[in-house]
Amino acid sequence: MKKTHLDAIATPRTPPPQYPIESVDNALKVLLLLGERPQLRLTEVSEFLGVASSTAHRLLAMLQYRGFVVQDSTTKAYAPGTALTSVAYSILQRFDFRRALHPYLERLNEHLRETVHLVLLDGGTVRFIDAIESPRAVRVGSRLGRSMPASSSSSGKAMLAQLSTEELHALYPGQELEPLTEHSIRTRDDLERELDEVRRRGYAVSVEESEADVTAVSVAFPPQTSHPPLVFNAAVPSGRVSASRKREIGLALRAMVDEAAARLHD
Repeated sequence: MKKTHLDAIATPRTPPPQYPIESVDNALKVLLLLGERPQLRLTEVSEFLGVASSTAHRLLAMLQYRGFVVQDSTTKAYAPGTALTSVAYSILQRFDFRRALHPYLERLNEHLRETVHLVLLDGGTVRFIDAIESPRAVRVGSRLGRSMPASSSSSGKAMLAQLSTEELHALYPGQELEPLTEHSIRTRDDLERELDEVRRRGYAVSVEESEADVTAVSVAFPPQTSHPPLVFNAAVPSGRVSASRKREIGLALRAMVDEAAARLHD
């Protein structure tokens, strides 16, 4: 298995405990590895831990029993389970990056006069973790606290565009995708074509892919290990957004992401 930044993350910074428990240590190493990769195979875990496949299987079975991993019935690969993502999301809700980025959302809201969100990527799902509604009478309501499939949202597509082909295929091992509306992307091939367009354009757009009568534009923050994958998003009633307006919003989001990303890394 190739060397990853996990080698640095998992290096102990304190002396080992007087009575170390190897099985607990191995379980924690697997969870750290899941923080770096969307899916793990039994052989990868066995090789990474330096244990027999049977030992790795028993360890994964216990993590699965407690809800920290789930196994795909087709590929047999393991992915983060609801217990792990719930713990991670609860911690993320307390992170200072939301407080640090809220003033930039306020500026976007004032400039665009549209509903704006801060969104994070959690595997194949996006979560809306901060929001300010448009001051206009006709507006898109806040999605704060909601989650949805990444492939059916501009926010998800903005972040998925930063993945390699290998990472994207690990996240979506099959062709079929989960649609939210009749306009949602339904196959991995179509998603890959759309992500190529996102990379070319510099921002992602969804037109009624996650909700009827809603058009959204999103720009992702540059990938960093200091915070989860993040996006600034603007959601607009489809009836008042033209192609030029989408581009205007996309450029405004890009400028604000550049400024806010520098603030996070100070």
